[in-house]
Amino acid sequence: MFFYLAFVASGAIGGLISITQLIPALANSSRSAELPEILKGLGIDIGAVLFFAFLYTRENSAKNVQLAKLSREESLSKLKLRVDQNKIISVSDLRGVARLVILAGPASYIAESFRRSRPFSDSLLERGVLVVPFRTDASTPFQFEGNDEEMIVDKKRRLWQLRPVYTSEWANWIDEQKKLANVSPDSPVYLSLRLDGRVRGSGVGYPPWNAFVAQLPPVKGIWSGLLDGMDGRVL
Repeated sequence: MFFYLAFVASGAIGGLISITQLIPALANSSRSAELPEILKGLGIDIGAVLFFAFLYTRENSAKNVQLAKLSREESLSKLKLRVDQNKIISVSDLRGVARLVILAGPASYIAESFRRSRPFSDSLLERGVLVVPFRTDASTPFQFEGNDEEMIVDKKRRLWQLRPVYTSEWANWIDEQKKLANVSPDSPVYLSLRLDGRVRGSGVGYPPWNAFVAQLPPVKGIWSGLLDGMDGRVL
């Protein structure tokens, strides 16, 4: 970016010099033969200024987007989760340990997401996936009922055991992400995180559990560690 600015300044100085040569040439007909060369130099200088100004603007925009992503993820890392009745942790505590999938929507959306995840529960757990269900139609945490609750306790409790704490902070963060993505405030959404805590995917509607299983490597066994960083590109 420094060199882009330097080239812009150089082109601007060259353009000013060309203009100081152009004015006398226009005023003096005896120097009219010099006009094509002067205009050519002026055109090159203006083109250089515009070109490097464009590159600088693009680079600066990319930098701002990257800073916004880092700020978003830093804010997310500070949000709190309840593991059980006696333990509260930050999202950052799960970096390198779990791939979180955050669901934000009404109770019916979360319940349906749970039902769709059932066939993939074992595979998701093998890949270190943990679900954070955030209920948007009430201030109370989402609770499973009947057979769903029995299944959580007896078999797949770890996959769905996390609960958001300080829900107002979670709501503010999710609302901000919807605004940045131009998504309706009422739309149910999901966000999936990489092992390093960065956002790898998001969308409106139900999370693609089958795609997670197909794309993510297991966190145990011969592939553990080798493919930990290959969770997909950062969004």
